[in-house]
Amino acid sequence: MTKIISLFILEAVFCFTFFTVSYSDINLIQTTCKKTPFYDLCVLTLKSDPRSSTADVSGLARIVADSVNAKAIATLNQVSALLKSVKDPTLEKALEGCIVSYNTIIQADIPVAIDAIEKNNPKFAVQSATDAGNEAQACENSFAEKPSNSPIFSGNKAVHDLSVVLQSIASLLL
Repeated sequence: MTKIISLFILEAVFCFTFFTVSYSDINLIQTTCKKTPFYDLCVLTLKSDPRSSTADVSGLARIVADSVNAKAIATLNQVSALLKSVKDPTLEKALEGCIVSYNTIIQADIPVAIDAIEKNNPKFAVQSATDAGNEAQACENSFAEKPSNSPIFSGNKAVHDLSVVLQSIASLLL
């Protein structure tokens, strides 16, 4: 009987500790995301990454930076595929501009943001995140006639909005 009671107490302590940690992680995510303009996107992005369960605010910024990078790579791949079959010279020019924008995001903006987060230099993370968002918006703006009908509208929006989330979280580190 004593073993059963001891086992029950041990299990209760374990569960209490586990749920407290989980609650506190969710609380940090929610508190952090409330300070961004895209709360739902922020929460969804962070909760979908297992690293968020042990992350501090800097770690959350890193997770979002990785998400921006992944979405930028996916959008760049979409642009590259579209360029292979495009016939319209205006669309081709816009897509070529997007290649430049997304290469800048992937090769410069996000690596600088990640490095700045890792080196506790949030000012550069904020600036690089802003630059990444501006590059995605510049790509979208190159479809001047009907921007919301661009073939990569959703990718541009996702990269832009995630960049704004990154900028907001990195600002909390200032």
